[in-house]
Amino acid sequence: IAPKILKFAQPVWIKLDELIKERKKILFEGAQGILLDVDHGTYPFVTSSNTVPAMAATGSGLGPNKINYVLGITKAYTTRVGSGPFPTELKDKIGETLGKRGKEFGTVTARKRRCGWFDGVLVRQTIKISGINAIALTKLDVLDELDEIKMCIEYNLNGTKIDYLPTSSEDQFNIKPVYKSFPGWKSSTQGVRNIQDLPEKAKNYIFALE
Repeated sequence: IAPKILKFAQPVWIKLDELIKERKKILFEGAQGILLDVDHGTYPFVTSSNTVPAMAATGSGLGPNKINYVLGITKAYTTRVGSGPFPTELKDKIGETLGKRGKEFGTVTARKRRCGWFDGVLVRQTIKISGINAIALTKLDVLDELDEIKMCIEYNLNGTKIDYLPTSSEDQFNIKPVYKSFPGWKSSTQGVRNIQDLPEKAKNYIFALE
């Protein structure tokens, strides 16, 4: 099939340079979560490559100075596929509820995702590693029916409070999440596109993410 495919191939860096000169908008999409990054993720429970936004420049041949906006995408709760540390994982009825309402199955492998409370420590760390300018928050409606919602704001490691994921795999498995609790809004947020149209309790939860 090579002869049929190669006629569509060309040096990507040349094409991107041409598009930039034409003042075109170029969109790069990351394939996996930042914490699966081989250098900055939860090693050894990672993928085989870099998944941070900087990889867009490396992989395409586009200079890093040409990337001017990074949008992070995260759910209103935290999930993980496969093995590895997961400080806020819920192995109870609430975790099952999040998985069912959120239809949490791997898009490629169809493996069931592990679910847990929103981990603000990991998200803050990811924002710094990735140079994220803004966040698109998804699946808020999965939390609509919960009476109480929790958010991890820091970790406890052997009696010491820390605000980052430790490098050691052993420490990553031993950290305990410190939670802040929020009352559930108990009403539908499905389809809401303007934050001002959300229930007050939902807005309080979102603003706490900052």
